[in-house]
Amino acid sequence: MQPPLARPRVVLSSAVVLVLAAALAACGPDGDKPAAKAAPVAAKVSPSPGASGGAAPAGSPSAGSPSGSAAPSGSPSGGSDKVQLPTGPATQLTKARDTAAGPIMMTTLAGKKSGVTGKVWVWLPPQYNDPKYANYGFPVLTLYAGGQSNGYNTWTDDQLPIQVQDEELAKQGKAHPFIMVMPVQNLVSDEKQTLDCSDIPGQPKMGTWMSQDVPDFVRANFRTLRSRDGWGLMGASTGAFCSAKMALQHPDIYKAAVPIDGYFNPDSSFWKGHEAERLANSPDVLVGQSKADVRMLATAGGATPDEVKLVKAWVAKAAAPTKIDYYEQPGGKHLTSHFKKMIPDTLQWLTQNLDGPTAA
Repeated sequence: MQPPLARPRVVLSSAVVLVLAAALAACGPDGDKPAAKAAPVAAKVSPSPGASGGAAPAGSPSAGSPSGSAAPSGSPSGGSDKVQLPTGPATQLTKARDTAAGPIMMTTLAGKKSGVTGKVWVWLPPQYNDPKYANYGFPVLTLYAGGQSNGYNTWTDDQLPIQVQDEELAKQGKAHPFIMVMPVQNLVSDEKQTLDCSDIPGQPKMGTWMSQDVPDFVRANFRTLRSRDGWGLMGASTGAFCSAKMALQHPDIYKAAVPIDGYFNPDSSFWKGHEAERLANSPDVLVGQSKADVRMLATAGGATPDEVKLVKAWVAKAAAPTKIDYYEQPGGKHLTSHFKKMIPDTLQWLTQNLDGPTAA
């Protein structure tokens, strides 16, 4: 059965609620079982210069060209003013599993800035290794799972087949081919030891690992976009909390985020005695005070009234320049199988709000 995704949460509140017009389409069978841990297969990837992509990137204004972005001027070493070439050193990755859209790779990342060591999964879209995209930088989408995300990751198995759906949408010109990065959010599976994606005093610096070490790893290994305009976040349940928090705290790194059916009040027992620090890491507080120039799409399941109330109250708190769209999934429940139904439209929303593959 599916791992628990939610703990009791506190309702929040304040400013404009925007509603998506499009109804989210259901896709695929329900899948509410915990992800089986894939047996890594030794495999080397060559994430650096190499090749990259096939179909025209989704959301491209210019359908006949591999990139919808205007041709950047100049090409200094390390890429261009828009493209960041891998800085190295290259990380050896092992294959976690195969998908119809290519392999998902994995590594154990020892963070130099945080001192935290944790697992990170990576998927490269087919375009990345297509010779036509050999000098292109790609947008990066970081995905956070629900619950403790330790011992399983719903974004890396067929419960949330976002990689396959991204490939299909990219072929149709509806979504960017994203580099997808899927880090753990906690170091153990015990819900009582959740780290709230934060640097809680006296605990492992998970906030620094997620906001600094993981992006550094991505830049070291892959062709990315220099600007935050090519970096986004998405997560469900606990992952929604993390995606909202990271976007509000680090608008210099991320431009857009999609918190799916989330909560916004940090509630780890480790915050006891550290209320000031807890509030400084609370999306409930940050959304009205951070002045982060970010776009977000916050969703709630229509069949869960408490969740609808909580999410709408949080969206209403948003203060400019933060802008939040709100979507209520008809009949939606707090289940991985219902999160799955929203993947196509969330990918298209991210494509509308982030830059696509760009030539150096």
